[in-house]
Amino acid sequence: MAEQGKLSGLLLILATMLSLLFSNMEMTEPYPHIWEKHISFLHWDISVLHIINDGLMVIFFLLVGLEIKREFISGELAGKRKAMLPVMAALGGMIVPGIIYASLNFKDPHLLNGWAIPTATDIAFSLGVLSLLGNRVPFGLKIFLTALAIIDDLGAIIIIALFYTDAEHFHITYLFSAIVIIAILFMLSRKGFFNIYLWILAGIVTWYYILQSGVHATIAGVLIAFTIPLEKLEVYEHKLQTPVNYFILPLFALANTAIILSAESITGLFSSVGLGVMAGLFIGKPLGITLASWFAVRQKWCSMPRNVSAKMLLGAGMTAGIGFTMSIFIASLSFKDQSLLDAAKLAIILASAISAIAGLLFLNNTLKPLQPKIKEFEK
Repeated sequence: MAEQGKLSGLLLILATMLSLLFSNMEMTEPYPHIWEKHISFLHWDISVLHIINDGLMVIFFLLVGLEIKREFISGELAGKRKAMLPVMAALGGMIVPGIIYASLNFKDPHLLNGWAIPTATDIAFSLGVLSLLGNRVPFGLKIFLTALAIIDDLGAIIIIALFYTDAEHFHITYLFSAIVIIAILFMLSRKGFFNIYLWILAGIVTWYYILQSGVHATIAGVLIAFTIPLEKLEVYEHKLQTPVNYFILPLFALANTAIILSAESITGLFSSVGLGVMAGLFIGKPLGITLASWFAVRQKWCSMPRNVSAKMLLGAGMTAGIGFTMSIFIASLSFKDQSLLDAAKLAIILASAISAIAGLLFLNNTLKPLQPKIKEFEK
């Protein structure tokens, strides 16, 4: 998983660099306009960008849903005490960045809409950075960061469903229809019946109904994932990882980081939006994760993973500041104004790069004298 995360992260970096390069080259047709082209299909007239963000990304969320279900049923999040540390850490890592962003933007409701941008963690990038340190990283720290990132993804999904639903175009009938389909799939699954072709067909119909309901369409992927039987999870996780990591996510990065760099866009980094995103990811993430972890252990709700110290958790918190994919996705839901969106995206890219480097250097230094004396939180 770590090796795949490393390669996926490198592909995302390459796609982002190419996107920024093409966006700022003189071309017959500006590169960002490629993603704005509209395609007519049946009665729909939709842009290429929306096909990627509302269509292909559903498959990414399907994979995320499968990972979440497996971890909670039979993985590292099965059982209250086992799950408590990463759950508390993830909550702290979402709440503190959100508060930091909100404190800089609370006077303007439109800007405040981006409060959830720095709450996200990119699981592929974060684990990819951790894998660069090799087998010096304690197994418990890898499990902690994996579990934290998965809970973080669940938190992001809940946030998207609750706070980024199109209230003006919300249609309860479509949403109810989608819920009925999911309920039927749950019942069939519990009775031991599963047919991939039926699930694909039901998934497409569910996606359409959720899209029409005003709730973001990607939620359909998560809901369908939760209906798939446990014994089938790993099979479909394995099948989805290659297209998601090596095609869908790089394509997402190409389309969503097409930013024309200018004096205005660079200045946007120092706006309340840019500073809120950067401070939320680089400062809020490690601070929230470390404080929440300390509190949970101090209250004896859980214990520290074996051979993992408080400094290591802080380092993991730094790498969790790599928001990238999910942060950019939330940014695209937060702002319609292109200048605000570009400022948020540039801030995400810069903060994620700084978090990756800082986390790598900090952990590299911390892991050098790796010792089994892990009692810092328990004193």
